[in-house]
Amino acid sequence: MNNIIETHNLSKIYNPDTVPVNAVNGVDLHIEEGEFTALVGPSGSGKTTLLNLIGGLDYPTTGDVKIDGVDITKMSENKLIDFRLHNIGFVFQAYNLIPVLTAAENIEFVMMMLKKTKQERDLRVRELLAEVGLTDKSKNRPTELSGGQQQRVAVARALASKPRFILADEPTANLDSKSTANLLDIMAKLNIEDKMTFIFSTHDQRVIDKARRIVTLVDGKIVSDTKQ
Repeated sequence: MNNIIETHNLSKIYNPDTVPVNAVNGVDLHIEEGEFTALVGPSGSGKTTLLNLIGGLDYPTTGDVKIDGVDITKMSENKLIDFRLHNIGFVFQAYNLIPVLTAAENIEFVMMMLKKTKQERDLRVRELLAEVGLTDKSKNRPTELSGGQQQRVAVARALASKPRFILADEPTANLDSKSTANLLDIMAKLNIEDKMTFIFSTHDQRVIDKARRIVTLVDGKIVSDTKQ
């Protein structure tokens, strides 16, 4: 298998000049194509910070992050924004949908930034809404959708650019059991059938039970890395 993601001696120190906090501390991590990986650990262990560093949402203090062999830590902000748009899909705990846009328009927005034609956008939106089971909700705005439905739109939006992998930060934290099960079934199907790579940060045992690799962090360090 090919490594999509490689981190080397990755560290992030907050407040270095006052009270330093080693949020991520010397992490070496390789993620292969097609993995379904959960980053777990207590609050403050560095899960979300590590996810943000992998996704180029934050710059490390030391070390590097390579995606398909490209070191994203050396990129300018503008190049990094473009790289994320083309290569990385994000799913957040708070959904982060644009409230004035419909479900279809939220998904389409990513492809507009990619300068896809209207025909390409319409086809991809239809495909993705069907994939997440929301064809009948295409014209609904976020406030007209349940939390689970909003998160499914967020997953569809993350897939819109056909990214190399998906980063999901506590994606089930605001969902009830039924919505969580539905969302995880969709993600697992995408992983198995489309070989889509997923990396979660999570406290949710339901997500952990679905994952095939568990990376445990404590105080910013990997303390175990197991496959199940």
